[in-house]
Amino acid sequence: MSEFFRSFKFKIILGVLALLLGVVLYAVTRGGSTTWLSQGFGVVFNPVRQAFTAVSNQIEGGVDTILNAQEYYNENQELRAQIGSLNSQLVDYENTKEELAELRKFLGIKEEHPDFVHSAPCHLISYVTNDPYGAFVIDRGREDGISVNDPVMTGEGLVGVITEVADTYATVRTILSPDLSIGAVCNRTKDTGIVEGNLRYAADGKTKMIYMDKTMTMQQGDLVITAGSSGLFPRGCVIGNVAETGMEESGLSAYAVIQPAVSLDRITSVVVILDFNGKGANYDN
Repeated sequence: MSEFFRSFKFKIILGVLALLLGVVLYAVTRGGSTTWLSQGFGVVFNPVRQAFTAVSNQIEGGVDTILNAQEYYNENQELRAQIGSLNSQLVDYENTKEELAELRKFLGIKEEHPDFVHSAPCHLISYVTNDPYGAFVIDRGREDGISVNDPVMTGEGLVGVITEVADTYATVRTILSPDLSIGAVCNRTKDTGIVEGNLRYAADGKTKMIYMDKTMTMQQGDLVITAGSSGLFPRGCVIGNVAETGMEESGLSAYAVIQPAVSLDRITSVVVILDFNGKGANYDN
């Protein structure tokens, strides 16, 4: 490398550079006018100048980042806090919107049954393990005035009854269960019976209306509602629609398979009926 700097070739390069520099200085002293040689110099050295400018800008940006790092950090933290606050507001908005939707859904219950006193909407926490009848746990309990045997509904109809209560949660047994008997009546024909689930129909999300007179005239699609005769359930709550009818093997009574009005496998929220006209009447009988 040292031999190159002492060589004749290097001296020629220095001479050319000095000549070009002189041309540039001459052009400047002439008030900015340029000659063909200065233009050629510009063509040759423009890329070099642009490269040096880019490097200079990068160095300036790096120095700015170093000198103002704390300020940028503080701004970043402020922006993060603002984003967190906006996200919290968005969550609150979505929760409020969901609560309003739930309240609108249950508004029909109050309109159809003005005597009902019901809880605020209760959300499903979990299903009871290994229960083939769809029992589930809700997020309200004794502290919300809920008691054992309180009916449970949605805006579409009857879901079941409260069987266990803790301070902040409760367990719901559904109308698919054979451990729950509901006095029922056909809204059209006035045929009466008992809605009582069994394992065979529960597997398909259905229940069964039994102990019906063999002369009953119910048909597929007929609406079945609560009779309200036991004091356990209010009168007139929708249970479901007749899916099929038939005679028991004994030939002594008829039955009807009921498709519940509520899709029990899609429940997200319910209300608990805390009080209603006739609650507890004839219950001991």
